Amino acid sequence: MTHQKDNKVWFITGTSRGFGRVWADAALKRGDKVAATARNLDSIADLKEKYGDNVLTLELDVTNHNQAKAAVEQAHAHFGRLDIVFNNAGYSLVGTIEEAGADDVRAMYETNIFGALAVIQAALPLLREQGYGHILGTSSNLGHVVLPVIGYYCSSKWAFEAIHESLAEEVKAFGIKVTIIEPGAYATEFGSQESLKFAPGLDVYTGFKEQFFEGLRNMERGDPAATPQALFKVVDAENPPLRFNLGSHNLPWTRAAYTERLASWEEWDAVSSSAQGISK
Repeated sequence: MTHQKDNKVWFITGTSRGFGRVWADAALKRGDKVAATARNLDSIADLKEKYGDNVLTLELDVTNHNQAKAAVEQAHAHFGRLDIVFNNAGYSLVGTIEEAGADDVRAMYETNIFGALAVIQAALPLLREQGYGHILGTSSNLGHVVLPVIGYYCSSKWAFEAIHESLAEEVKAFGIKVTIIEPGAYATEFGSQESLKFAPGLDVYTGFKEQFFEGLRNMERGDPAATPQALFKVVDAENPPLRFNLGSHNLPWTRAAYTERLASWEEWDAVSSSAQGISK
């Protein structure tokens, strides 16, 4: 194979800010090559100035599936291969289940799910022909646990997780690896107005949401600058994990959630089993 562990070629969506920017910058700093995409080219122009030929900057709105296909193919043609295809673009819809309208939920899914699928489906024929590749996707610890007020965002991450787990089984025989990156709470721009969309509010939920946001403000957040070395260990691994927790808070929270789920299933197991009936 022509790819080397110390010289990878990345395709990353959503590199204008947040984790996408941190990881694109870190990959370039270590000498890798990056096709960096963003909806607005001006937002990533400085990467080109700083890293020259090692970076290819591409305009990409992942909800435009033709543009996604063209960007992936242009990046592959430009660098001659793609080692890592990384779906990182996404945003959160803020609103209770009652408040958020179907159009707002669909729009978020267009970015968080269908945009990621457009990139994956464009990349797979190229990676299959190479005989190797690593598909990464930014999910969240909210792909396993749920918070109120951002339930629709959580649901997009649960869908994201299922799609990638299925994908991993489907492409294993082609030499393609899949890893879901699951960050906890970090001090990125993800919580900024640019990365959030707010559903129209109902007065009945005002107090509940104020309490929720107060809890979020007091949440301890990780340092995004501490994440690249952990990410590099994953992409450089011979056998990378399907799921990778980013940060120290995820595992205790997820463990508690699954412990509670298992206890509930066990408690109701006799009733559940009674619904099986007798097979003939």
